[in-house]
Amino acid sequence: MILNIDSGHSSIGFSVKHMMITTVRGSFNEFSGTINLDEQNFENSTVEATAQVASVDSRDEKRDEHLRHSDFFAASEYPTLTFRSTRIANLKGDSFDLVGDLTIRDVTKEVTFKATREGSGVSPWGIKVYAFTAEAKINRKDFGLSWNVALEAGGMLVGEDVKIVLDIEAGQAPAKAEAKQEAAAAA
Repeated sequence: MILNIDSGHSSIGFSVKHMMITTVRGSFNEFSGTINLDEQNFENSTVEATAQVASVDSRDEKRDEHLRHSDFFAASEYPTLTFRSTRIANLKGDSFDLVGDLTIRDVTKEVTFKATREGSGVSPWGIKVYAFTAEAKINRKDFGLSWNVALEAGGMLVGEDVKIVLDIEAGQAPAKAEAKQEAAAAA
């Protein structure tokens, strides 16, 4: 069953150390993706997702512009980040490892997300939805994001490790429910 990620009820967040002592958090506000869910053999499920780099939001416009710049994401040259799963491993109850290829700035590395199936339900519009959470840690330098500034007291301005946190809701809308939802949105 193909599920579409609902960006209005999902988030792609990240955090990184600033000056080695505080944590700065951000998100990508524009993204899409699909989950090919095999409920009978969950290990056969797959995920494909894309985030628009220009939608990066760290709650500071100057920092966001710098993140879009060639020092970091080079958004004009590399407008998307992508993830394509390659396997599900270590399935234990509702917890599993989601392993796949993460591409940033045309650099692709294997990343493992520690993930959980949070549950499923039916919306008021008759859409069956599924919820998942996932976390991974990457080294930004592995993807060519190496800009930094040495601090006078020692250490660096921006940490190398980046934590990625996903909260995902996805569903497959039957045609009838989709029409109801569109009518409700138009009202």
